[in-house]
Parts: sequence; structure tokens; C-alpha cells
Amino acid sequence: MRFMVIVKATEDTEAGAQPSAEMLNEMAAFNEELVKAGVMLAGEGLHPSSKGARVYFSGDKRTVVDGPFTETKELIAGFWLIEVKSLEEAVEWVKRVPNPTGEESQIEIRQVFTEDDFVNASEELKDRERELRAEQEARASQG
Repeated sequence: MRFMVIVKATEDTEAGAQPSAEMLNEMAAFNEELVKAGVMLAGEGLHPSSKGARVYFSGDKRTVVDGPFTETKELIAGFWLIEVKSLEEAVEWVKRVPNPTGEESQIEIRQVFTEDDFVNASEELKDRERELRAEQEARASQG
């Protein structure tokens, strides 16, 4: 099972505050544990929303709004993509994450869909998805 582990943004992360050297070292050590355990598929910190944009959809219309965005509690400061056996195992890993802010913070865990989770997808579509994933993994392994 794959899970996205979402680190929620704070006023500090949205202001562009950089993590301390100590926090960077703690996160690097945690990432190393994830990699050595064969659990981590990806993990990145994100720039503040001021360096991003949103695209709103209404029928065929697209509206682009540049950041920053004001709803800090709904924004993401970083993420991991992990592969574990269960939600319970994902929770156990997240309990070991160094507190991203040292104060009040929140990390959300969400299971990632697989092609088999979509009951309305034909076998042909599921096969195409598997082929695309294999192609993507092959490209990623090349560099």
C-alpha cells in the first residue's frame, strides 16, 4: 500500500522560513531510515505558496490565480510517498518524524489509489495504467 504523508504548512513555512541546520540533519537521518527500510518512494519540501499558482476549473473555463494563498492550515509544506503494508505501519513511521516546526504541527496520511481501486475502469484501461507506471519507473531508474 502506498501512502502520501503530507506535512502541513505553517505561517513560518509560508513566510519562506528555512529549517534550521539541526532540523535538516534530523530530517536527513529520518529519510535515511526510510530509504534503508525500503519504504520511501519520494519525499520533498515545497516552496511557499507565494511561488505557486492555482488553476480553477468551471466547465471548459480555466482561471489561474497566483499565490500566495491565505488558508495556511490547508496548504502543504512537504511530503513523503511511502510504501508500507498498512495504515497502521504508516502511522508508526509518521510518529517517528522529527517535529517539523518544533511546536504545534500536523502531518496527514492519505492512501494512494491503485488502478485496481477504480471499479469503473476497464481491464484495458488498467493495463494501460500499469504500462505507463512501468515506463515511468524505467525512466526514473535511468537517471
